[in-house]
Amino acid sequence: MIKFGLLTSIMEGCTFEETVDFAAENGLECLEVACWPASGGAKRRYAGVCHIDAENLTPEKASEILDYCGSRGVKISSLGYYPNTLDPDPDRRRTYVDHIHALIDASSMLGVNMVTTFLGRVPDKTVEENLEIVKEVWPPVLEHAKEKGVKIAIENCPMWFTKDEWPGGQNLMTSPSNWRKVFSVLPYDNLGINYDPSHFVWQQIDYIKPLYEFRDKIFHVHYKDIKIYRDRLADVGVMAYPLEYMSPKLPGLGDIDWGRYVSALTDIGYKGFSVIEVEDKAFEGSPEDVRNSILLSAKYLRNFVI
Repeated sequence: MIKFGLLTSIMEGCTFEETVDFAAENGLECLEVACWPASGGAKRRYAGVCHIDAENLTPEKASEILDYCGSRGVKISSLGYYPNTLDPDPDRRRTYVDHIHALIDASSMLGVNMVTTFLGRVPDKTVEENLEIVKEVWPPVLEHAKEKGVKIAIENCPMWFTKDEWPGGQNLMTSPSNWRKVFSVLPYDNLGINYDPSHFVWQQIDYIKPLYEFRDKIFHVHYKDIKIYRDRLADVGVMAYPLEYMSPKLPGLGDIDWGRYVSALTDIGYKGFSVIEVEDKAFEGSPEDVRNSILLSAKYLRNFVI
């Protein structure tokens, strides 16, 4: 059975224990735990949240976390952290990669054995130039993860929305074509995909077909919808900032056919973790709105995920 839960970034302001309680009380089986550095740093919408302090995790604290989750019947699916690990600034890049290493250690200590993140990208360099940088930055990370028995699942978000992210975005793992290139230069069994169908919709990529080709590389799954505003797209075109013609929505309120999507997951025998990711501005008015957005998403998706 597919395990069903929540990415905790939307629960900013709640403690880890409060978030676990909310999940347990509402039938959510797992949490992708947001693990940005506790010390702060770069912050954007739906990021910068720290529900587990990976850098200061001890075996004793890990045991407390696992005991609490066990008492509430909630599993941790992954430790999530989404920076640009290929940031052109060497100091920022080093900081981001160092935190990935801390997450690997923490994920192993917790027995979670999964880290979800971005591959990164230098926005003003070509795909080919970025692949050369990938070959420098990522092997030590993947070797460390391999030694610890940890999988790295890369989300397929282009991070290509705002002026500072153009022209190429901040994540190379944006398409099946790029996936093949990355997996060719990083032939690691512990490197895979955190599959989010919404990012394919606005890129005009089939969001069902890649599930079959990359079935063995899908380590983790997101549920987030997207709505394309065709009148706006007709005015600005695909070369515009994507948020000029599309908007993230709760599952069921956008353009994704979730029945087809979950059906394809069952076709490929996926039995891993799947989590709701809320980024719908229509549900940000209050903490109650945020909680309702999660409950609405879960209620809708329960038509398909049981």
